[in-house]
Amino acid sequence: MATSGLQTGGFVLGLVGLAATIAATVMNNWSTKDRQGDVVTSVYTYKGLWKDCEVTTSGFTECRPLYGLLGYSGQFQAVRALMVVGSVLGVAAAVISLFSLKCLKIGSAEESTKAKMTLTAGIMFAIAGLCGIIGASIYANQIVASFRMTTYNPNYGGMNQMEMEGMGMGGMSMATTYTFGPALFVAWIGGGVLLIGGVLKCVAFRGMQAQSTPNYKAVMYKVPAQSRAADGSSEREQKYV
Repeated sequence: MATSGLQTGGFVLGLVGLAATIAATVMNNWSTKDRQGDVVTSVYTYKGLWKDCEVTTSGFTECRPLYGLLGYSGQFQAVRALMVVGSVLGVAAAVISLFSLKCLKIGSAEESTKAKMTLTAGIMFAIAGLCGIIGASIYANQIVASFRMTTYNPNYGGMNQMEMEGMGMGGMSMATTYTFGPALFVAWIGGGVLLIGGVLKCVAFRGMQAQSTPNYKAVMYKVPAQSRAADGSSEREQKYV
């Protein structure tokens, strides 16, 4: 019963974490403009992995897709890859986890087979969660570095404006101060939930493996009395011969 609960709990947490990871991947507000000190008529901008958007005071929103691969930093491309890989692994793990549930009967699938599928799904959930956490952390580190350099001093360490704009992440200009967007927190939460779900699946595998292993009990064989008597008489005859 406990093994089935762990398996089902890991599956549910995996689905929740997968939904959050996919939502964070497609969201456009990974970084948002720091509006502290801005005037009312200022333009509000926010950036994601695939689009940059601007919102005016009139409420009009315009988004520009981020096409191409060569125009962005390697860390930005790594964040994209990690989130995509995490989403794909999460979907595959959810499918495998569904068919490995003990309450779901599929043909003549043995318990050992379902145990191996549970372990595979758990490992994939855990890797997907790590991809989401690492990807969000890399992006957050770039936001922190940009924020510190933008607000450090008026000369920005001796760099000119052109050099600062070239260090942006995904078109992120360092002349504008950005802060964490909601998508970052969604990615962190989704990755953490996926990781917990994967751990629960791996713990459930140990219980399923113990149940699927046959327990052989030793049985003592007793020789019947007639057989013992016959064996004893034959031995005496051999001695006299």
